[in-house]
Amino acid sequence: MRLPVLLCVAVSLCSAASPEENRSCADLRRFYTGKGFTLEGVPQTEISGEQLRMCPQGQTCCTSSMEERLANLSAKETEGQIRKAGRSLQTTLNTLRTSFRSYFTDLHGHSEGSLEQVLTPLGALYSQNTRLYTDLYADLYLYYQGSSLSLDESLSDFWSRLLERQFKISANTDASLSEDYLECVAKQQETLRPFGDVSRDMKSKVIRAYVTARSFIQALSISEEVVNKVLNVSLGPECLKALMKLVYCPHCHGLSSVKPCFNYCSNVMKGCLANQADLSPEWDNLIDTMIEVVSSFSTEPSLDAVLSSIPARIYEAMHYLQENMNTFTTKVYRTCGSLEASGRGSPTLHEQKTKSSQQTALEYKPSPTAGLRLKAQMLDLIKQLKVMHQYWVKLPVELCKKLAAGEGNQDKCWNGNTKARYLPEVMGDGLANQINNPEVELDITKPDMNIRQQIMQLKIMSSRLKNALDGNDVDFQDASDDISGSGSGVCSGGLCALSRPGLYTFTPDSKPAGASAPQRSTVSLLLLLPPVTILLLQR
Repeated sequence: MRLPVLLCVAVSLCSAASPEENRSCADLRRFYTGKGFTLEGVPQTEISGEQLRMCPQGQTCCTSSMEERLANLSAKETEGQIRKAGRSLQTTLNTLRTSFRSYFTDLHGHSEGSLEQVLTPLGALYSQNTRLYTDLYADLYLYYQGSSLSLDESLSDFWSRLLERQFKISANTDASLSEDYLECVAKQQETLRPFGDVSRDMKSKVIRAYVTARSFIQALSISEEVVNKVLNVSLGPECLKALMKLVYCPHCHGLSSVKPCFNYCSNVMKGCLANQADLSPEWDNLIDTMIEVVSSFSTEPSLDAVLSSIPARIYEAMHYLQENMNTFTTKVYRTCGSLEASGRGSPTLHEQKTKSSQQTALEYKPSPTAGLRLKAQMLDLIKQLKVMHQYWVKLPVELCKKLAAGEGNQDKCWNGNTKARYLPEVMGDGLANQINNPEVELDITKPDMNIRQQIMQLKIMSSRLKNALDGNDVDFQDASDDISGSGSGVCSGGLCALSRPGLYTFTPDSKPAGASAPQRSTVSLLLLLPPVTILLLQR
């Protein structure tokens, strides 16, 4: 009697278990069609999962072909989320660049606009040579836009031409001055210092202001370009498998309402974005250096004070020259040879001295409104830059905040196999720390070379900015030739001459009034230095 009873019990249990083992796939079918797929080949009820390669191989509503389609979809959606976050960062960088560019252009234009007011007391030396002054401002603005001209040469040339014109006016002669003679006069600047310390002091401050401003604009532009290139790096095949298991395997196993455990998501995202996280040290270094540069704009003499005082410094230099012109011409005659005097005296110089006042650059400061605008502009720049700190290591966390379960559900979340707590520890940031990542299998000896090139670009830009803080303009060879567009690799020792065209990626600003003068070519070359790229890599 016992055998029939046992058989009946067994049959009853089997019949009771059968509906559980073959649950309906209605929810998965609705979800699957909602993602844009057809129902062809989709099971009506659960099937055995031996064919699955990414999801756990238990009872499932997914076939291997469905698994592959959903895996591709999970990678596409994750890349979309990464690009969306990156576009927000790019927008911020672009906004900062546009804002600062507008501010600096206004400063430059206001300074040039005050030329007539400040220099009119110079009389004919200003009214008959306005092109000389507008040429200077044109060169300054062309440099700021990214031109390869040398600011040192442009400013030296300006003072030489100004000295020549004053000498012609002041020399008591009817003789025609040859080019050789005028060149000899110009050379006396180095020893006789006809403008006192004003020209030298102004040159150092103006060069530092324009070098730093241009380098800051370039740093924002290159940062935006680095973000763009990193966002276009595809996720690898191991990441694709891990994302499928994280995002869509719960749907295949009837747990569509269960979100992934946060720590589980973190390990997947840290593995998928391991190479991107390696950008963080150099990215943060560049952000810190940009903040240092922005802070320098407010340090005395502030950026607005330097630009606003250019006309007054020119006037101050010319006033000094006029006061000491007789001494200067006497020494010039001894060195360059005397000129035949006409006997008329020098009424022009006397008239100019009568008109001259004691206005100096210290008395010609920007308005309080300009100072407030500078402070507001710099505070906003620093605030926005600080937000970008540690962007690449925060990215996995930000993605998981949207995707994973909250802190209160860490015992009832998808852990990659079932609905339960995720036990493995969370990995560190960067490729080297993924050696024991339980979710994404990576070869830590094979970093992504596209991202390594962007790391080098960040290093180069940080070094350039630090040089700019000292008023030095050094062009480093780009690691990938992507920014220069030349692809020639002809720069020696990691350095490129200032005349190398096309180095800058930012769009030139609209040329202000007075910036129509043709660009004068530079004749100076940088001395060859030890390979900078090697030094940077050793940092």
